[in-house]
Amino acid sequence: MRLNFVLICMVNVCLLGSFQAEAGSPAKDACTFPAGLRDEISRKYPGTRVVGFDDLTDYKMKLFKKHHSSQCPGLVKVNFYGDGKPTWAVVLISGENPKRKAELVIARQADEGWETHSFGTTDGTPVVWREGPGKYEDLYEKKTIRARWPVIVFCGLASWEVVFAWTGKEVEKVQTSD
Repeated sequence: MRLNFVLICMVNVCLLGSFQAEAGSPAKDACTFPAGLRDEISRKYPGTRVVGFDDLTDYKMKLFKKHHSSQCPGLVKVNFYGDGKPTWAVVLISGENPKRKAELVIARQADEGWETHSFGTTDGTPVVWREGPGKYEDLYEKKTIRARWPVIVFCGLASWEVVFAWTGKEVEKVQTSD
């Protein structure tokens, strides 16, 4: 009887230790690509990598985390086309600062793999996130987008911001800050 009690206590201690180790370990990497997408990106955009927290200055990392918590700064899932198909906005970078180049790529899962489209390039290290459907006006209030589905925000933190929306026929964009 005493041996059973000791064994039960030891098992409980081991289980408690394993639960604590699991709880203390970092969450799944927010910059993890879905199955097959990493290979497609590597094939179509060689020499690039997704923007991560290590690529941001301390100030820009704090700014991003303030509004987007632990979301990956270079990768976000978004129902951009409104059809529920897996779609990801990815910021790919190559080179080192100050000559770093960045490209916003939209990847959508199709029947035979992934379709990718470049939405633009810039210098530096921009980030990406999604916003909900709604009204988005450009910086000078000359152009307005009324998005029916979630939009993609491509942003040079503390500098500029561009919103991309799918109209059902084409992609429109507005620069919302400079």
